[in-house]
Amino acid sequence: MSEKKPIRTMLCIAVQQNFFDLPFDQTGPVWTATKQFLATVHKMPGVTVLGTFDDDETMVGTSPTGFPWTCYLLGDFPDREAVVAACNLFRTIEVGDQGHRLWRYMRIEARMGRPLPTPEL
Repeated sequence: MSEKKPIRTMLCIAVQQNFFDLPFDQTGPVWTATKQFLATVHKMPGVTVLGTFDDDETMVGTSPTGFPWTCYLLGDFPDREAVVAACNLFRTIEVGDQGHRLWRYMRIEARMGRPLPTPEL
């Protein structure tokens, strides 16, 4: 039996208008929840985070419905179920003490594929 190959996955994250509607002094809990999301993905069994990318300095305001997104996480996941579990964190991570979840303020989409072979130079 051949060893199961990891699934190269790009988690695409967009900040929603609800975040921008918050008073500035109330945005901290969203960042705390975002850090919890990132830390949890980093600790998931079999997941290797290859890198992150945040373009919040040059993209101000909400993300459109599709590309470009606000930030990205690229990683190798052991299987589709692990990717689903990472996305599901937006449904389960609480933001502050009002009973809201992370998905109120951000949305996530996973793009799964395989590494593009690098040609020998």
